[in-house]
Amino acid sequence: MLKMLWVALPLTGVMALAACGSDPAPAPEAEEKPIVMQAGQWELTRKTTGYNTPTVTPAQYQEALKQVSEDKVCISVDRDGLPTPDAIAGTEGSDCTYKDKLARKGRLIATLSCKAGKGTSEIAVEGNYTADTLTLGATMTKVEGGSPVLRTTHDLTGRRVGDCPAG
Repeated sequence: MLKMLWVALPLTGVMALAACGSDPAPAPEAEEKPIVMQAGQWELTRKTTGYNTPTVTPAQYQEALKQVSEDKVCISVDRDGLPTPDAIAGTEGSDCTYKDKLARKGRLIATLSCKAGKGTSEIAVEGNYTADTLTLGATMTKVEGGSPVLRTTHDLTGRRVGDCPAG
């Protein structure tokens, strides 16, 4: 019994010394303010990077890759500080809603569900945003009668240029 006490005593001393030299717990980090896009007049540039239909020809594909649209759009933001989905969809859908969305620290990953002509379109977007800029990649799949009829991909960039015109 005395031998066990002699073995345990130094171990207890080492543990006590180790506890004395430990650093205090770090202070909790201040929570970062969320990045919220500003509503207003935006210039959006949409460049086609992919175009596919069941019957696309190589010439049609190459012609589609030359498409670049530039629009000035009055964008409102939702309660989470993200642009209205129709602004992101552009001409590829209307009456859009966020099917799902994840926005954190200036990063947006979302899926939009929209009406599109005689069918619907689903637009997957991913990219970055600040209060007055955005850079997104978008993939749209248009479905009519239960079958996909068109898939496009775009690079979407934008910058806020001021307040929306009165009226």
